[in-house]
Amino acid sequence: MTQVLTEQVVEPAVQAWTRLLRASASTTRLLSAELQEEHGLTINDYEALLVLSRAEDRRLKRVELARNLMLTPSGITRLLQGLEDAGLVERASCATDLRVTYAKLTDAGLEKLKAASGGHVASIRSLFEEHFADEEIRAIAEILGKLPGVADGDDSCEPT
Repeated sequence: MTQVLTEQVVEPAVQAWTRLLRASASTTRLLSAELQEEHGLTINDYEALLVLSRAEDRRLKRVELARNLMLTPSGITRLLQGLEDAGLVERASCATDLRVTYAKLTDAGLEKLKAASGGHVASIRSLFEEHFADEEIRAIAEILGKLPGVADGDDSCEPT
């Protein structure tokens, strides 16, 4: 008996969602692998260093950093432990409230971020320019910016 497979029709919103997820996962893996190979950093490491580089005095409350990076308390603890062990971030206390701890970018962390940023931005640019025309890249950015919370942040991947 021959089984006939019917093609499943996928609603456009569901298709857009699944492709967005796959695109995010595959590009994150690719860019993270490049950062790891060239600078010993993951995408999450890079993003944490970047966020701290933009914060006042290059420090943020650990809970604020977790919120910024969309990580759980245990996720930020694991991430910061590796960065602290590498000397890129240090733990700092609050003089007025000992319950509060900060993550502070060290000078070595800022230098590591600066060293990695040029290549990372070039990799992003290369990846997109390999697959899309300039007007398509602008359209993707504009379309994705319409999703909730996407256009709220700084779109640059370079330290200030």
